Amino acid sequence: MSGDGFDLIVHAPNRLKICALLDTVERAEFGVVQERLEVSASVLSKHVSVLMDAGYAEQHKAVRDTRQRVWLQLTSAGREAYRGHVAALREIVAQESEPAVGGGDAESLRAADGA
Repeated sequence: MSGDGFDLIVHAPNRLKICALLDTVERAEFGVVQERLEVSASVLSKHVSVLMDAGYAEQHKAVRDTRQRVWLQLTSAGREAYRGHVAALREIVAQESEPAVGGGDAESLRAADGA
């Protein structure tokens, strides 16, 4: 994690999607998250493990309808990291939306970048 809110753990696309989904609910069943993200169970497990190792997510196992289910949820640190990361991305986008130095056209931007 960076001090400016940008968080490399959250930033990976699938982890960002997991956090976005879990930020809207108290918890979600593993299978529902897998279905919404359209990823395999192993891919989801790998990303959830990274979030759990960072202290950003927790999983709870429970028996429901005679089947063991896994429920995922963000921790308070995970919500804070996700929301800070989104704010940092919004700030980046807002800065890039401002007119570029030298008039703001693409030619001026390329010239400023040395292209």
